[in-house]
Parts: sequence; structure tokens; C-alpha cells
Amino acid sequence: MKAFADFFPVLLFFAVYWASRDMFLATGAAIAASVAFTGYAWFRHRRVETMQWVSLGLIVVLGGATLLFHDKHFIMWKPTALYWLITGALLAGELTGKNGIRALLGKQMELPDDAWRLLNRAWMAFFAFMGGLNLWVAYSFSEATWVNFKLFGGIGLMLVFAIGQSFYLSKYQEERE
Repeated sequence: MKAFADFFPVLLFFAVYWASRDMFLATGAAIAASVAFTGYAWFRHRRVETMQWVSLGLIVVLGGATLLFHDKHFIMWKPTALYWLITGALLAGELTGKNGIRALLGKQMELPDDAWRLLNRAWMAFFAFMGGLNLWVAYSFSEATWVNFKLFGGIGLMLVFAIGQSFYLSKYQEERE
């Protein structure tokens, strides 16, 4: 259910956009879905993950600005803002001696400190790159191309990057066995 809640607003945005070719209608649908799923999570579990709160805040603020000012560029900044906030959080953690990737994955696997540090930095670089890439696509290509990139390009690149990380991590799992 959590994975569905994370991706449903994006999928709804995409579906509404392609059904209507209206960025503003799609933005409104994504805002409504985000608010509904966050509200459901709160009332059902009395708890909402930090990233879900951050994502909700970004969609409400940037999506709201899109609708208020009738300017699609605000919503186009949302992925970049999220990617760069994640980059900043990982960097802040590293600077204070905490490894964000280790905090997320440390219960699933054991790695040497150097490997955790490299993994954290790789994800920082990836999210920083993705934020810049999103802006390049948003300002260099058509609205329709950006919408497709937001769904397929962003998720596809993240999947490819995660698979690449799994090859790197497999080296350590083989050493443990």
C-alpha cells in the first residue's frame, strides 16, 4: 500500500495529463491524490513517513503555485526540489557523521564503512544529477516530453542506477558468504 501511495499521485498526474493534455488539471489531480493518501495514512496508522510529508509539502506548494499563477514551471520544479532536498539531507547527514543510506538499508545488509560512504556519495551524486536533468528536460523540450520523462525517464534511470548499485553491493555479499 505504501508503494502504491508513493506512486499513485505520479501515475494519476500522468493519466490525467494524457487524457486531457491539461497540465493544470493533472496538477490538481496529483495534489488531491497526495492529500488523500497522506490523510488516509495519518488516520489509519497515526503516522506518516517523513518523505511522504516532504513530497506532500512540495506538491501542495509548487502545485498550488502552478494553479494560482497558471504557470506550469512551478510543478516542473517539483522533482528537482525533491531530488535536491534528498541530496542535501544525505550531505548533511554525512557532514554530521550519519549515513542516510546506511540508516535506510543497514538492517538489510552489512557493509564496511568505506562502502557505506561510497554508496551514500553515489546516491548524492545521482540525485543531484537527476535534479539538473529534470530542469534541462523541462526547459529544453516540450511539455509532453517532460511529462513522459517525469514518469518513464525518472523511474527508469533510478531503476538502472539501483541495478548498478546491486552489482556493486553483490561483491560484498559474496565476500560474506
